[in-house]
Amino acid sequence: MAGKTIAEKILSIKSGTEAEAGRVAVATIDVLMGNDTKMPSALSVLRSMDWKGHMHTERLVIVVDHFVPPAEERRSNEQMAMREFARKHDIPFYDAGAGIAHQVLMEKGYVLPGTIVLGTDSHCTTYGALNAFGTGISSTELVGALINGYIWLKVPETIKVELKGSLPAGVYAKDVILEIIGLIGLTGPAEYRAIEFTGAGLQSLELEERFTLCNMAVEMGVKVGLMEADDKAINWLRGRARGPFEPVAPDPDAAYKAVYQLDLGSMVPLVAAHPSIDNLKPASELGAISIHQAFIGTCCNGRLSDLRAASQILKGREIHPDVRLYVGPASREVYLAALKEGIVESLSRAGAIILPPGCGPCAGLTGSSIPASGQRMISTSNRNFPGRAGAEGVEVYLASPATVTASAIRGAITDPREL
Repeated sequence: MAGKTIAEKILSIKSGTEAEAGRVAVATIDVLMGNDTKMPSALSVLRSMDWKGHMHTERLVIVVDHFVPPAEERRSNEQMAMREFARKHDIPFYDAGAGIAHQVLMEKGYVLPGTIVLGTDSHCTTYGALNAFGTGISSTELVGALINGYIWLKVPETIKVELKGSLPAGVYAKDVILEIIGLIGLTGPAEYRAIEFTGAGLQSLELEERFTLCNMAVEMGVKVGLMEADDKAINWLRGRARGPFEPVAPDPDAAYKAVYQLDLGSMVPLVAAHPSIDNLKPASELGAISIHQAFIGTCCNGRLSDLRAASQILKGREIHPDVRLYVGPASREVYLAALKEGIVESLSRAGAIILPPGCGPCAGLTGSSIPASGQRMISTSNRNFPGRAGAEGVEVYLASPATVTASAIRGAITDPREL
């Protein structure tokens, strides 16, 4: 029997079977996450069922992160219902302002190596940077998992991505995942597969940078993005983890569907140009494209290192008068750390507008500023299809926090190495 990948190993442990790619595993769930996009629907399903039986509420964490602050009575009512449900069942509840669910769950120690963490958001793949099998589910799947405590999963085949070398100055993890998406493809080869990131190049990246890789892996259609838990991951978990854990590594003879290699040292700052993530261009080639709005934040790039990179580039400079730069910390913890370092002050003095921690600006929801039709926006978010920013006529360009900041200063898309 061939060795197992990380995905196969975790699903084998959690199902008590020999989980192999292509088979179905009935796996025990460690953590469930419900947020204010799908949790209200899940509560509606439970009410329609008039369910009074047992629920695995001890595995559930609820986070309000998308409609922050709510701009409609409907959203306020939904969030109130979530609070009442959490209070009734003694469920950990992180209200508006705590931050984006993925960041909150990792900061608060719910995501551990070797576990299965499911949530009502596609970017649960972020958890793979901590060696956890994280993936998104629907509201009805959340109800089933809450009642049963397990889920049926087809064991995915795995693609290995080997990173070599180290990043040059001005190039960031966002550039790496954009390059990988361009290398593998936006649709097709990676659909319902696992991606294992590995190699010496990965070891050179800090943990927050690895979050970005696993976060955007889902844009290729993958089921899960995964990494081994090395010393950086273990050190990050120290003092956070809510229990013991056992890291999972692939077997030396594990079978992979495909293997890709990427030399980090040869990379340049990239931009995913409107209207698709795989429409990649070097930032240095897009200087003729003016922008009207810029955004740094989201579950992809709203962490302290991202805000720090923006602050360093902005030092002694100001935002272009024709540009509005919005900054949204990924969590209250990130916000407070940025305050302590003076990052928030430096961003604000340069002309940036600081938003509450949340998901709003990524998808043009409440808590954000929706660009006017016909405008261009450069953003650290993870999607740029038409309408993603809240208006159909807006062009969205995706880039690293450094590229977004440099572009906000110049008023046009700019390679950060120029500054």
